[in-house]
Amino acid sequence: MFKEKNISFTYKEYESPEELGTEDQELILSAKEAAKLAYAPYSRFRVGAAIRLESGRIVHGSNVENAAFPSGICAERTAVAGAVSNYPDDKPVAMAIAAMTDEGLTAECISPCGNCRQVIAEEEMRTGKQIRIILCGRNKVQVVNSISLLLPLGFNLNNLRVNLP
Repeated sequence: MFKEKNISFTYKEYESPEELGTEDQELILSAKEAAKLAYAPYSRFRVGAAIRLESGRIVHGSNVENAAFPSGICAERTAVAGAVSNYPDDKPVAMAIAAMTDEGLTAECISPCGNCRQVIAEEEMRTGKQIRIILCGRNKVQVVNSISLLLPLGFNLNNLRVNLP
């Protein structure tokens, strides 16, 4: 016999970054600046991510494309790798993500791809701390309290633990 279940989540949506606190506004600005630094000659879709650590330090990352398409890396994973590599004991508390084309900031918010969601979820698990995700578009800002809300039923270290005889 099966049970039908439902997964839903709540997030906040704002009309502009000015409705958020100054720290979040600063993080969004850092993500936008990081997007300008992206290397995206193929898609012309530049993404920037900025992570605020507990210390207040901001680490940013940009997407980097490659002619061998699977070899590129997303902005979110670049930012997480930079934070973990350089400040392993300084836990992330928030991440802002912004994307732009040749016309400027995208109208809609963009959300992390599945690979990035998995990497951010691993960082939440590693640190034991939720990371607020701030998605910024030209027409709105969306705030999600944890990546686990965007990655329900996610795969993690506990899935690898097997009781051996």
